[in-house]
Amino acid sequence: MRPLLEARGLRKHFPLRGGVLQRTQAWVRAVDDVSFEVAPGETLGIVGESGCGKSTLARLLLRLIEADAGVVRFDGEDLTRSKESRKRINYLSHYNALPEEMTVRSALEFYARIEGGDVDAVISLLSIENLKDKKISDLSQGQKKRISIAKVFLNERDLYLLDEPTSNLDPEVSKEVRDILLRLSKDRIVLYSSHNLYEANDVGTHLILVRDGTIGYFGKISDLESKEYRVGIKTTTDISKMIDAKLGDGGYYVLNVTTPQEAGLALKKLVENGVLVTEMRQLDNPLQELFEDNFSRRHPAKTEPRGES
Repeated sequence: MRPLLEARGLRKHFPLRGGVLQRTQAWVRAVDDVSFEVAPGETLGIVGESGCGKSTLARLLLRLIEADAGVVRFDGEDLTRSKESRKRINYLSHYNALPEEMTVRSALEFYARIEGGDVDAVISLLSIENLKDKKISDLSQGQKKRISIAKVFLNERDLYLLDEPTSNLDPEVSKEVRDILLRLSKDRIVLYSSHNLYEANDVGTHLILVRDGTIGYFGKISDLESKEYRVGIKTTTDISKMIDAKLGDGGYYVLNVTTPQEAGLALKKLVENGVLVTEMRQLDNPLQELFEDNFSRRHPAKTEPRGES
């Protein structure tokens, strides 16, 4: 099956701030020779530190800024030339660009008149009935983020590109947004950028790890395996003499295992001994080791003469 979205050789350089425009002007490589492809039903997490090139990559994919080199194709069509392809895409910026003096309902109705969409359905989807009659200027930053997300989901699209979709949201609302992304990704593509490795692991099927504008890793999240797992177990009973677990931070008894099967056997032993386990979870993220390995090696900004584009 032909990939629905593909990027080939994307590159974008910006003048180094404070530099003097001359033949030796230094340039920062924001995105450098990035290539990947994503098919329907796949959710791609774009993960990296602030300033690594995540937002620039998102804007290049949507052609909000022009690339110095490379091409982006959506369903086989070059996005620089196909207006119809761009209509099948929706984008959430990490900025909350909303009309401050409108109520939430009025703002959503305004957007619906321009692009269509069901205002009542999206209000229900995002559970914002209690906000619909409030002015946007009176909302918290987290509430504004929720309205921005509602605006994006007014219409169904084949591709959603979301820049930091859960920033400034409390954990409960963040989970609701992640659940929506999972539902959307069953028959379309969802791309989102995030600093949150746990979010990437929970939502994504694929991962792009961006470092200094280049791809440090691209592939299936399921292909990444930890060498060791730290499993946290909560119980009202001291279990340290039953299994090799010690009480640690957050009230968890911490058990080190090398496979999920070992954790399951430990749980079985506790249950057979009459222990009531109230919570059991993996404490470490399988993406953490990959992330730390890539970002522990710091590099200065790459520069080149102005003459090379």
